[in-house]
Amino acid sequence: MKAFSVIAALAALAAKVSAHYTFPQLIAGSSATTAWQYVRETNNWQDLNPQTDVTTNDIMCYDSAMSGTASTMSVAAGSTVGFTVDGNPSNLYHPGVLNVYMAQAPSGTDVASWDGSGDVWFKVYQISAVTDGGSTITFPATGLTQVTFPIPAETPSGQYLIRVEHIALHVASSYGGAQFYIACGQVEVTGGGSGTPGPLVAFPGAYTGNEPGILINIYYPIPANYTQPGPAVWPAA
Repeated sequence: MKAFSVIAALAALAAKVSAHYTFPQLIAGSSATTAWQYVRETNNWQDLNPQTDVTTNDIMCYDSAMSGTASTMSVAAGSTVGFTVDGNPSNLYHPGVLNVYMAQAPSGTDVASWDGSGDVWFKVYQISAVTDGGSTITFPATGLTQVTFPIPAETPSGQYLIRVEHIALHVASSYGGAQFYIACGQVEVTGGGSGTPGPLVAFPGAYTGNEPGILINIYYPIPANYTQPGPAVWPAA
């Protein structure tokens, strides 16, 4: 078992320079929009490289080097939205977990010019790992070509950033090894509810990089359980 795990880890290292991806298209209903039309163009739109430093401002939207020309799409509270995956190959190739956060722009501020700083982000969706006490660990997000999720019906009307992150864990056994694939879409939520989203976190700040779900060897010994990074999903089930 140990020899097999070492081989798997070496294979993961060999894949480190390939199988990278972006989230260029926002999905409304069943239709994907034009690439980078409603999603802020990320620094890795050409090289596809991940972000690995959770302390940098680019852990937020990964767009510091780009011009920020995305438009804002109108979506109804309670409707389904999502992101497509593009890359080499165009799916979430690496084993890992997924989180989706939202953050409301301050009243009177155009979300297109807002940087998303401060304790403003709340989690609305996640795909975690599945464990069985140490025999196996699987990652249901692996291989997805798109990620869809509902805008909670309780979400107040207003302009929001929607941040998707896939945390690839194939080389996460040392600090800084986890790979973050990130994008932020711009939406205006209409017909919203009167909920109070939370818990609220900041990027950077939500992660230290030492969380058990980020600094982890998924190969040997096989984890008996898995702790999803970040706060609980809002609203609670």
